[in-house]
Amino acid sequence: MTRKRPEELRSHRWFGVQDLRSFGHRSRTHQSGFAREDYAGKPVIGILNTWSDLNPCHAHFRTRAEEVKRGVWQAGGFPVELPAMSLGEPFMKPSTMLYRNLLAMEVEELARSNPVDGLVLLGGCDKTVPAMLMGATSVDLPSIFLPAGPMLRGHWRGNTLGSGSDVWKYWAEKRAGALDDQAWREMEDGIARSFGTCMTMGTASTMAAIAEAVGMALPGSAAVPASDSAHPRLATACGRRIVEMVWEDQKPSTILTPASFDNAVTVLMALSGSTNAIIHLVAMAGRAGIQLPLERFDAISRRTPLLCNLRPSGSYLMEDFFYAGGLRALMAEIQDLLALDCRTVAGVSLGETLAGAAIWNDDVIRRRDNPLKPDGGLAILTGNLAPNGAVIKHAAAEARLHAHTGPAVAFEDYNDMARRIDDPDLPVTADSVLVLKRGGPTGGPGMPEWGMLPIPQKLLRQGVRDMVRISDARMSGTSYGACILHVAPEAAIGGPIALVQDGDPITLNVAERRLSLDVPEAELARRRANWQPRPAHYERGYGKVYLDQVTQADQGCDWVDLHHGTAIPEPEIH
Repeated sequence: MTRKRPEELRSHRWFGVQDLRSFGHRSRTHQSGFAREDYAGKPVIGILNTWSDLNPCHAHFRTRAEEVKRGVWQAGGFPVELPAMSLGEPFMKPSTMLYRNLLAMEVEELARSNPVDGLVLLGGCDKTVPAMLMGATSVDLPSIFLPAGPMLRGHWRGNTLGSGSDVWKYWAEKRAGALDDQAWREMEDGIARSFGTCMTMGTASTMAAIAEAVGMALPGSAAVPASDSAHPRLATACGRRIVEMVWEDQKPSTILTPASFDNAVTVLMALSGSTNAIIHLVAMAGRAGIQLPLERFDAISRRTPLLCNLRPSGSYLMEDFFYAGGLRALMAEIQDLLALDCRTVAGVSLGETLAGAAIWNDDVIRRRDNPLKPDGGLAILTGNLAPNGAVIKHAAAEARLHAHTGPAVAFEDYNDMARRIDDPDLPVTADSVLVLKRGGPTGGPGMPEWGMLPIPQKLLRQGVRDMVRISDARMSGTSYGACILHVAPEAAIGGPIALVQDGDPITLNVAERRLSLDVPEAELARRRANWQPRPAHYERGYGKVYLDQVTQADQGCDWVDLHHGTAIPEPEIH
């Protein structure tokens, strides 16, 4: 492999040239306390850190950044830490998804405008993962992703708790009158016991697995618990490896291929990972110039067994997955379904990274002859209610609802739903289909996680714990139930979901991948003619730019002007 010479480094244009501008760059570096020997002729590594006091999943990143620096120094590089926007899922409103593309742009522009040769991306909390990978792909500098890692499992009165999944479960019990305030307060104190991301197979763990499967994270990194001593060692290993990647000129464009994205989709299905991953993968692939249609997800789902027994589709948590062998063990079990010659940031092929991987607990990671389900955990639905597609995590829904027809109970927006969902006079039964409108990319705005509509209180008290729910919104990756999500086109732009009225029969058939609004076309045409859009939610600032640029769910919700286009030239240095 041909290696770069020091004068070929991108940062050489800032530090190595003997002119007035480079004098300023060097003198300001010395102002920070560094000597010429610290940086001269060395790869400059940008450590993009999404730490924030309002992102508890990333509370350890201040320390991890220093541990990455240690690895960079060890390998002969020069580390510089650059703070980036932190998308803290627990606190940001209306949705971190509104800001995913902003962080992607920030990553791209931070890297482009500064004297860095390579990037270590510190992320984990849901949208930080795709955002950072999207930005790194667009700028196309050598990059490696360091996942935040999952938090410790939760505990309450002898029960093991999983973040998100058990929140929804016990909240339903509280609304049903089966859980008192004291128990609920105890759960608040016991469900999140350390820094790190959700320890279920939610969006954070799913996207960490995808980062590894697609080749952008070190082998074995996806499941390392945040508080395990293996995690700081992983951080240092990332620092060492990125320096070599710079010398090797190993960039996202040399790693990300159609086959590597197929690998990521295959892993997603074997994990029964978050439905959010579909939107993110479409956007990530687009940044690499690769088309990833929804039909490809469904084709891969049909051939891929569900082997990962993790909540919300199974029983265990991420610590169990890590000790059972982690993602390498899972991928080794399905390696006949993977393109093993794909390159990875480790400098070797995916197949080589799986050498020696073993399953240590085959109830957590099932064998091929004993899958949880014979096909993947997610399915793509189409029909006249979702002409451009919708998604369901059918592995986490009650099987009786996989084929269902029922009358719609339609909510015009989230506030309408919140006002009426527990009204004793709501005309709803266990067979009804709840429909939430205006939760999509523009309608939310930002496609909030409203898709796991609550079961009406009167049905909870009757023992109902799942029913068919449809929306153009997303749901948390930790959620479960017969929730049909990402309906495209969305209601806010006049998609068919906008036309649903109370009592309309709706049919779901997972086996046939069908979602239909069983209303005569003539009646739908009449409703369409009378439909009027609402005024735009934002008329200025970032929100307006977002609304003007965002695409629909089936297109990845990326921005039109970021998703495609020619490469931006390197900045002039004057």
